[in-house]
Amino acid sequence: MGAGMAGHCAALEAARLGASVILLEKMPAYGGSTAMCGGAFAFAGTRVQKEQGIADTPELLEQDLLTCGHHANDPQVVHAYAEHQYDAYRWLEALGLDFDNVTLNGGQSMPRLHSLDPKHMLHVLHQALLDAGGKFRANAGARRLLTSGDGAERRVIGVELASGEQVMAQHGVIIATGGFSRSRELVARFAPHLADAKPMGGEGNTGDGLRMAWALGADLVDMGFTKGTFGAPATTPLPGKEKLAPYLVHTMYKGGIVVNTNGARFVNESLSYKVIGEECLKQPGRVGVQVFDQRIMDQSAPFPTVDDYNSALEAGLIKRADSLDELAGLLSLPPQALAATVARYNAAAEGRGGDEMGRDCLTAGYGTVPTLSAAPFYGIACTTGLNSTYCGLRTDAGARVLDVFGQPLLGLYATGEVMGGLHGASYLSGSSLAKGCIFGRLAAQDACRRIGAAVAVNA
Repeated sequence: MGAGMAGHCAALEAARLGASVILLEKMPAYGGSTAMCGGAFAFAGTRVQKEQGIADTPELLEQDLLTCGHHANDPQVVHAYAEHQYDAYRWLEALGLDFDNVTLNGGQSMPRLHSLDPKHMLHVLHQALLDAGGKFRANAGARRLLTSGDGAERRVIGVELASGEQVMAQHGVIIATGGFSRSRELVARFAPHLADAKPMGGEGNTGDGLRMAWALGADLVDMGFTKGTFGAPATTPLPGKEKLAPYLVHTMYKGGIVVNTNGARFVNESLSYKVIGEECLKQPGRVGVQVFDQRIMDQSAPFPTVDDYNSALEAGLIKRADSLDELAGLLSLPPQALAATVARYNAAAEGRGGDEMGRDCLTAGYGTVPTLSAAPFYGIACTTGLNSTYCGLRTDAGARVLDVFGQPLLGLYATGEVMGGLHGASYLSGSSLAKGCIFGRLAAQDACRRIGAAVAVNA
């Protein structure tokens, strides 16, 4: 259930292992939040990293996941991610998806974001699924899980669609329905502090899979850690430029600063954009303005990265000025305050005193903080968007959904955003798409092993 990255990977893996597979999607077309995301995967030890001299390892990636999650993550789930991530990378490459670049983002102690165009990736996965014999149905939202047996013998055997039709799946149902960023009710229940965040993510992300498993006694995890994402443009693009405008823009990890409408910094910009997002919601108007210079602008990278500054400029989201005073006027910031803030930041970057927010790196201990001194200067007003919830169903390391007593709900799996346990207290950039692929495939493999066991017993 759910035809984004996670659902496609699970369905394709199962089909290639010989299972009879149907991929259900409640919306008119496949894609979900994946079609709107930046297309980044957190992988370690890859060919492209080695070609760029980046000495990354699965062990370092595992440690970064735990550190970013404040060790509130499920260590077994985190270890499974680290153990299987390279195989997922090779699996995607074997589909013809080419990772040709690697970048740095929040929480990464090494550059390890491998990006793909999400729409092209989805097209490749979807065609591969059909070629493998899998079936796909759109406009097929589900409302209930079907079970047979009682007590310890109860197992999930299919789903009831919103139309009332029953679709049977005797050897496993995999929930890949995304989060609940579009459900005001669930946001109010689990993340009331994000009630004012800008709703983002897939239009179908209303928590359907979470509710269906919850009704069977599934345990929930990480619910209190839900955070918004900083970098959602706070203004609208120029007429006719809507399709060009990026959903998210991040200059922080290149050395940009974030100031409030008073021209003052309010957060250490090297922290996760989830943490920055929390602090942004506390600022006047819930706005944080990213301020940067030409040196950073020159590092613009095209979509699907969050570094597509050129498109944001063309869409009218980024403002350009020859001086900081002129930029302040364009962004309705107090000129003297902004100039003083940048002067203090530059002094710290040059070693003339400590940084007022404690910043001493680009992110996670990596990189040297540059000065903001290369005119022209740029700025973009942003807010915090709720594009993902990154919490939900508790699973074991094989993606089997667990009940409130820690026992598997037989025949039920979860992967992608609806699956909790991996992220803990905060989100490591690039771990969502990779998580969907890794645990979607693990879920399919487990279900197919059980098919084989059942066939052997029946024989």
